[in-house]
Amino acid sequence: MSDPTTPQTYPQRLFRLPPTSKEIVLVRHGASLAHVPGEVHPLTEDGHGDPPLAPEGEEQARLVGERLALEPIRRIFVTTLRRTHQTAAPLVERLGLEPTVVHDLREIHLGDWDGGEYRARIADRDPIIVRSFVEGRWDVIPGAENDEAFGERVWRGFQSVVDATDLGTLSVAVVHGGVVAEICRRIIGPDHGFAFLGCDNTSITRIVVHPEGHLRVRTFNDSAHLDRLRLHTEEELV
Repeated sequence: MSDPTTPQTYPQRLFRLPPTSKEIVLVRHGASLAHVPGEVHPLTEDGHGDPPLAPEGEEQARLVGERLALEPIRRIFVTTLRRTHQTAAPLVERLGLEPTVVHDLREIHLGDWDGGEYRARIADRDPIIVRSFVEGRWDVIPGAENDEAFGERVWRGFQSVVDATDLGTLSVAVVHGGVVAEICRRIIGPDHGFAFLGCDNTSITRIVVHPEGHLRVRTFNDSAHLDRLRLHTEEELV
């Protein structure tokens, strides 16, 4: 029996998912193979660049899988592109869950610059890349997917993940940088620069879905599991 003379206290507590809500953990895939000028990454039938993970991406996948395996995950989702399957593989193996493919969550199609060319254009500060960032639009790139169409399909894919996630549970969706940014942009609003903010490979972004569909970005670009890799890279540069 409580002592009536003891004052009521209200401590700060760590977040716990309410039983009436859902949590979707978005994981960007690990680093894929570097682009080599004059070569094109493998393409899917619909023209999307589909490179495998680089060795460093495989290590990133192992580390994020090691971290997330401690959480009560019920479902795992991937896209049609193999870098998401390979990134999810260590977590899939640890948890024994079969991943579900969500076609609508594949990366933005970069048209003439898909297959690796986009990376070289960024490094060279191509004027069209600069314009793309200034305007906050992908479709200034020659042949690229229309921004509105991209946003609609990504949101449709995200909603399918939400619908497949039971109340009070957590799902992981291994997706792409542009997809993470688009989902955050739609939740937070178009004026916050999320479309081209970017996130690290295998970073974790958490979305909480409350009753009546209210959405909250709880974390963005959390890559603490890569701190050891960053330290090694900095040591190599010294």
